[in-house]
Amino acid sequence: MLENLIEVLKNDHRKIVFTEGQDTRILAAADRLKKGGFLTPVLVGNADKVKAAASAGGFDIDGLIILDPETYPDMEEMVSLMAELRNGKMTEEQCRDALKKPNYFGTMLVKTGVADALLGGATYSTADTVRPALQLIKTKPGNNIVSSSFILARTVDDKEEMLSMGDCAINIDPDEDAIVEIAIETAGTARKFGMDPKIALLSYSTKGSGKGDSVEKMRNATEKVKSAAPDLAVDGELQFDAAVSPVVAETKCRESRVAGQANTFIFPDLNSGNIGYKIAQRLGGFEAIGPVLQGLNAPINDLSRGCCAEEVYAMAIITAALK
Repeated sequence: MLENLIEVLKNDHRKIVFTEGQDTRILAAADRLKKGGFLTPVLVGNADKVKAAASAGGFDIDGLIILDPETYPDMEEMVSLMAELRNGKMTEEQCRDALKKPNYFGTMLVKTGVADALLGGATYSTADTVRPALQLIKTKPGNNIVSSSFILARTVDDKEEMLSMGDCAINIDPDEDAIVEIAIETAGTARKFGMDPKIALLSYSTKGSGKGDSVEKMRNATEKVKSAAPDLAVDGELQFDAAVSPVVAETKCRESRVAGQANTFIFPDLNSGNIGYKIAQRLGGFEAIGPVLQGLNAPINDLSRGCCAEEVYAMAIITAALK
């Protein structure tokens, strides 16, 4: 899967900023990316400390860009731009203080074009990655929220299987319109990974078999997705078995063009989404890639604080390639 994305980057070389340049997992991934030559890491941190950490870990980062907010030569221009972007919500002094933090500084490096993408969160929360992105990068035209999806992949009998699931990391209880955005964005992410998305909006009900506010939300959202993106193969509300089992689909919703063959799953809330992807990961043997943040004007992604160097490497490629 990564091979196809690496080819994208070979044809359109990009820079990705890592907000935690001193972290050994980041340095290991930066070393590997440097050797690959298809994506240039930009490390945020004190240059002496970053180089010392790299030397201690045996990582080769010679020649890579290291940017320190304390010594950044264009800081005042960055402060002025951030104050303008915050439109009176922060003073220049507040912006200056915020830009001393790697997450805000790194986000502004993307905003100003120094880097094309950002990967952070190895040592801080998802909120600390998303907040600066929402304030400075902002959502794409037509989008009102940031959402997320996971790509799940496994190999069975030498054949790769891929699924996409959203939203499993950001929106706690999205309303109908948010579900519509999540579905459309998750389908777009799936396509970037080479999938032909067949989208099921999940519920404890299939086509009216159950009742409740969540059922109505997923049913109404399905109709809105069909209206907003008529090119997408989407159906709902569907129980998970009706979405994936041709036998169950034949019984419950024979006329559906998605039921029994869905590969892209939209959950009604964060609770079910987070549980769902982790069941697939732990019991289904799928590798979970993500969360991939969706809806922003630039590619910015969040790492798990429990990530390893291999995951940092993979997410760097995914983030930059999805620009």
